[in-house]
Amino acid sequence: MKAVVTVIAAIAAGGNFYAAERYEFEEPHMGTKVRLVFYAASNEAAAKASRAAFYRIREIENVLSDYKADSEIMRLCRANDTAAGTAFTISDDLVKVLTVAQEVSAKSDGAFDVTIGPLSKLWRVTRKHNSLPDAKTLEQAKSKVGWRQLTLDAKAKTVSIAISGVRIDFGGIGKGYAADEVLKLLTSMGITSALVAMSGDIAVSDAPPGKDGWIVEIAPLDPKAPPRRLLLKHKAVSTSGDLFQHVEINGVRYSHVLDPKTGLGLTGFRSATVIANDGTHADALSKVASIMPAAEALKVIEGFKRSAFIAIKDQQPIESKDFGSYLLK
Repeated sequence: MKAVVTVIAAIAAGGNFYAAERYEFEEPHMGTKVRLVFYAASNEAAAKASRAAFYRIREIENVLSDYKADSEIMRLCRANDTAAGTAFTISDDLVKVLTVAQEVSAKSDGAFDVTIGPLSKLWRVTRKHNSLPDAKTLEQAKSKVGWRQLTLDAKAKTVSIAISGVRIDFGGIGKGYAADEVLKLLTSMGITSALVAMSGDIAVSDAPPGKDGWIVEIAPLDPKAPPRRLLLKHKAVSTSGDLFQHVEINGVRYSHVLDPKTGLGLTGFRSATVIANDGTHADALSKVASIMPAAEALKVIEGFKRSAFIAIKDQQPIESKDFGSYLLK
């Protein structure tokens, strides 16, 4: 989704935290604008770190992208078309992302499902032509979707897909994972205070010098309402919904977020924000919060011991018990 979260990076307050300047870099990756904000000791250190960070994102995109024909996941899916059920050896990145994806799918009863690729492809055509698919075409795409078709052996680093024609779409988890990996990389390079923003996914490490945390604003559904301001460190936050990306077909407003069970974009008007210890979980669980009924979504998310805030048009906002502890008073 487009930016529904505004980041306000704190500026050093003149303390003796460490000698560092604030740097900011932007580049387009993974279908969005990637923004890096961090504190480094010199221009040289900052430039080196930014180059390494964007290179790491390109590596991840070459693994996870369903738009790149030569990505690892697309090559895997094509290989499975002719050898369904084969256990294919996969990269560490793919193991880590699939581990979280399958965990979230199991606990949400498939509300989150990375095998949604055939439906994603069909929905892109739907949006382009502003016309819903016919029932037969929709059912054919749905027949290739189902997280239980995947069998992951994380220890052996293999995955098998039971049937041919399955396509994996990491659009609901990939950016969060990339943000996590960038923070790990920056920390390994001695940059411990950083923020990574990828559209609606933001991950932060330690607070800026002299500050208690990074301030993140969550845009409200009601344009007249004030934004929610969060104070975060060593956390990630993801916002999912249809504030900016939607299509109207035959008088019905459809979100860009797909429901794996119906195969269509969500109807209604919802924005869901999830705070987690890592961006991978925050990204995936924000999709759960968008798709499932609010009360059920909260139960799933709280089972992961994450925080969630769900706002639904024409209803009172629904919050998890600990969401308030992140709000900037």
